Amino acid sequence: MTQVVAALIRRGGKILICRRPADKARALLWEFAGGKVEPGESGQQALVRECREELGITVRVGEVYDRVTHVYPDIAIELTLFNAEIAGGEAQPLEHSEIRWIAPEEIGSFDFCPADRDIIAKIAAEARG
Repeated sequence: MTQVVAALIRRGGKILICRRPADKARALLWEFAGGKVEPGESGQQALVRECREELGITVRVGEVYDRVTHVYPDIAIELTLFNAEIAGGEAQPLEHSEIRWIAPEEIGSFDFCPADRDIIAKIAAEARG
C-alpha cells in the first residue's frame, strides 16, 4: 500500500484544487495537491515538500481531515488529506495543467480522481450544512 498525502487548502472561504497533467495517470482529473510519502518522511514532511514542488508554496500542515484507501489498476493507495494553510508564496501550477480556487459547494461539479470521491462527498455535505 503506497502512502499518499494531500492538502485541503482553504483561503477566503475557497478551496484549492489541481488538475492532473494530460501525460500522467488519471490525466486531466482534479485532485488536491500532494503526492507519495518518501522513505524516512512523515506525512506532514511529505506534504510540505510536495506543495513546494507542485505549487511553489510553503504550507503549514494541520490536523487530518480524512483518510481513505483506494485500489487503482496500477497502484493501491492510502490517502491522508490534511487541513493546511499557505504560510508563504502564491500557488502556481508548476506540475498541474491548471489550479483553481473554488467554493466548497462547487466541488461536486468537478471530475475528481476516484480516490477523492468520498472526500468530495464529505466536503459537499458540509457545504450544504
